[in-house]
Amino acid sequence: MRAIVVHNAKDLRVEEVANEALGAGQVRIKLAAGGICGSDLHYYNHGGFGTIRLKEPMILGHEVSGHVVEIGAGVFHLALGDLVAVSPSRPCGDCQYCQKGQQNHCENMRFYGSAMPFPHIQGAFREELVAEANQCIKADGLSAGEAAMAEPLAVCLHATRRAGEMMGKRVLITGSGPIGTLSLLAARASGATEIVVTDLTDEALAYAKKLGADKVINTLNDPDGLKAYQAGKGYFDVLYECSGAAPALAAGIVAMRPRGVVMQLGLGGDMTIPMQALTAKELDLRGSFRFHEEFAMAVKMMQLGQIDVKPLISHSLPLEDAVAAFELASDRTKAMKAQIRFR
Repeated sequence: MRAIVVHNAKDLRVEEVANEALGAGQVRIKLAAGGICGSDLHYYNHGGFGTIRLKEPMILGHEVSGHVVEIGAGVFHLALGDLVAVSPSRPCGDCQYCQKGQQNHCENMRFYGSAMPFPHIQGAFREELVAEANQCIKADGLSAGEAAMAEPLAVCLHATRRAGEMMGKRVLITGSGPIGTLSLLAARASGATEIVVTDLTDEALAYAKKLGADKVINTLNDPDGLKAYQAGKGYFDVLYECSGAAPALAAGIVAMRPRGVVMQLGLGGDMTIPMQALTAKELDLRGSFRFHEEFAMAVKMMQLGQIDVKPLISHSLPLEDAVAAFELASDRTKAMKAQIRFR
């Protein structure tokens, strides 16, 4: 079967890999759609991020959906032909964090397409994937592209839960990429009454506006765009920092009201934090990393029509055009969420 394999920065190949054997409790999935994530782009463009570097060829991809084509022994909740969203998160279930219900912090996590351990954890961008049945959530009523959006939506739902009560809150989102725009949808679905989004590109902000942002600000063209919100002791109750850029975090903190919550989602590397401003305003700085039970929640919310991710899927290219898809996904002026079509 064919898979999308990264060998080094700017060295991405569609090549043949071996099929996996099917075991008990597993299903074989013929992939239908796969979304290109920011971490995939880091591997493609830079060979890794921070201290995490490619040390061997690795199949990319972790935002996937597909149809069940073979079922292993002991699997009863899935049927042949089912469209499923596949969670890339495979916690061990035995470590201290899994036992505490904090599976996203599993000490032995196997997360698709990760160069953190060596040998690397191979990813899901392959024509057929053998997955544990408990990774698979039936996605009846959704398109394959929507089902593949369950993973990034789960990231934002986890962050929203970490932020706490959202009803009636004023929210600032810095960074209008896929995570920023999905955070907008998650915050709105959770009761936020006012949402302002900032970014450096008009094209990205156009998606935020289309998805219901009350105001968008291009802080490259309008460096003082947040000034009105910084008066007094600030305006916003919750900040979703989705850019991973220190200037965005600093500007957002100035616009926060005392005792607000700063949610850090952006993973751009180490950042300088204005600690004295955090202290003086008694702000809560909270990290948010991956997800667990929110994956099934993401599928259910899409099925119920509570969150509509379709407007974010900007491009869908066939497997054989993988390099072109990655180049397109790397251009924020052209793409929001680029996906690979596997069939």
